[in-house]
Amino acid sequence: MSNKNKKRIAVLVSGGGSNLQSIINNIEQGNLNCEISYVIADRECYGLERAEKHGIKNILLDRKVLKEKLSDEISNVLENDDEKTDYIVLAGYLSILSPEFIKKWSRKIINIHPSLLPKFGGKGMYGMNVHRAVIEAKETESGCTIHFVDTGVDTGKIILQIKVPVLSDDTPEILQKRVLEKEHILLIEGIKKLIEN
Repeated sequence: MSNKNKKRIAVLVSGGGSNLQSIINNIEQGNLNCEISYVIADRECYGLERAEKHGIKNILLDRKVLKEKLSDEISNVLENDDEKTDYIVLAGYLSILSPEFIKKWSRKIINIHPSLLPKFGGKGMYGMNVHRAVIEAKETESGCTIHFVDTGVDTGKIILQIKVPVLSDDTPEILQKRVLEKEHILLIEGIKKLIEN
């Protein structure tokens, strides 16, 4: 049963959904005072299964089928829901949302990115590409960033960051694991800031 006082977040995913699982766990443990209204995926992925297991409404809106209508369909799903969604969290979501959608949800969409923005952000900078680029640039630190989504790619106002060291013998896979552990922490802190603003 929905609690009227709790903020409701939609979580958008494209992959395994480990960040989604972190949100679910923190809600269930009472660390996060909100509800997940919907999990929306842009491709078949394990994130949908995670939502299903926890009885959370979920839907696949396939980016390859919907193409430029994807953002409109997300709007339709959220607007036709019985209860209002207050915020949108992009948790490893790889599709680009339309400028109209972003303006409609201005300062209500947050994204987690696996680098210390503005470094290693922008088009093509996602997943392992980021960690590979960090190592190739011989950076001594990396980390993750929570930011508001604007009409650029990874250019929105930064909310929070966590740093991790980059070690001389790191592979992209090892660095990804180190950053992902911090992403789970940062995402929860970012959502808390969002719903308490």
